[in-house]
Amino acid sequence: MTHCGGLYLHIPFCKQKCGYCDFASFAGIENQIDTYLTALEKEAQKYSAVSFDTLYIGGGTPSILSVCQLEKLFQLISKNFGHIKNFSESTLEANPESLTAEKLNFLKSTGLNRLSIGLQSFDDNTLQRIGRIHTVDMFLQAYQNARETGFLNINVDLIAGLPGQTEKQFLDGLKKLISLSPEHISVYALQVEEGTAFYRTGITADEDLVRHEWEQAHFLLMENGYIHYEISNFARRGFESKHNLNYWKDGEYVGLGSAAASYQAGIRRHNVSSVTEYIARIKNDKSPTDFQEQLTGKAKAGEQIMLGLRMLGGVQLSTEQKELFTPEIKELCARGLVEQNGDLLKLTFEGMFLANQAFMAFVGPFE
Repeated sequence: MTHCGGLYLHIPFCKQKCGYCDFASFAGIENQIDTYLTALEKEAQKYSAVSFDTLYIGGGTPSILSVCQLEKLFQLISKNFGHIKNFSESTLEANPESLTAEKLNFLKSTGLNRLSIGLQSFDDNTLQRIGRIHTVDMFLQAYQNARETGFLNINVDLIAGLPGQTEKQFLDGLKKLISLSPEHISVYALQVEEGTAFYRTGITADEDLVRHEWEQAHFLLMENGYIHYEISNFARRGFESKHNLNYWKDGEYVGLGSAAASYQAGIRRHNVSSVTEYIARIKNDKSPTDFQEQLTGKAKAGEQIMLGLRMLGGVQLSTEQKELFTPEIKELCARGLVEQNGDLLKLTFEGMFLANQAFMAFVGPFE
């Protein structure tokens, strides 16, 4: 049996597409869920000889599945990869409106040990404005139910810089969330990507507001005992996301489902994004992969640096990496985006917010 760090399962279904969302998720095709799960089971069989440390079920909205559909999902996982309790960390993403007490009881019974709940804002008007279909009260009820069911590791997502939400509303909401004491909080800076509803309607991110809210979140969470361990992620000590850390440490992983990405033996591959095409390919015994590449040399060394820089502890540079990127690192240091101490390279506080500018120095093509 071969070993791989993480297993990711993509559930691409949503009740409604949010205005800011550019993920491979789709609303209004719930009638394809059962057929999709059958295809997912067939793809999973190809990796049944692989063992994994962590499991992450993302989307989309995995909690949109009915209890019967969740049973089918977890049966295919246990059948091909062993009992859920064998994973050191197992996460399911959920939205408040579909995370019912019945589903929570089932999820707990499987051995799942981590939930990630998409709150995004603690203000009902903002939630409605950005296309969310839950309310704050729905979130509070779902969170309380999760605690009563026995979940001891919960992440909650927030977004800084949402349109129409004031800085005071954002910070008041963050304080309310802190008072609930989730083990992990993700604070994402709003980015308006081409193809999203926000982009089509001309909504843009107020970079000054995004930055100020994100900075205030950094200090407030640190003051309340959260470790800022990755650009967008804060955790109580010991509750850092093992699955995501594997990505940032350039570990191997397998992604199953439409639009899922995998990285094994130095090769990255990506499944087709269309749910219909994914199902058709699997049904006809064709590969769902629509792209793959193998980075080597400076391109691979740069990718490793870029991934590692996402962690606030930084990345330990090899002799080869230092030699290959001496000019780029010197320039970034001069711009105040990174700092180097011997072999350790890490983002500065300024660099955390301007991380994409720093990352571009390590992405080809190179001169």
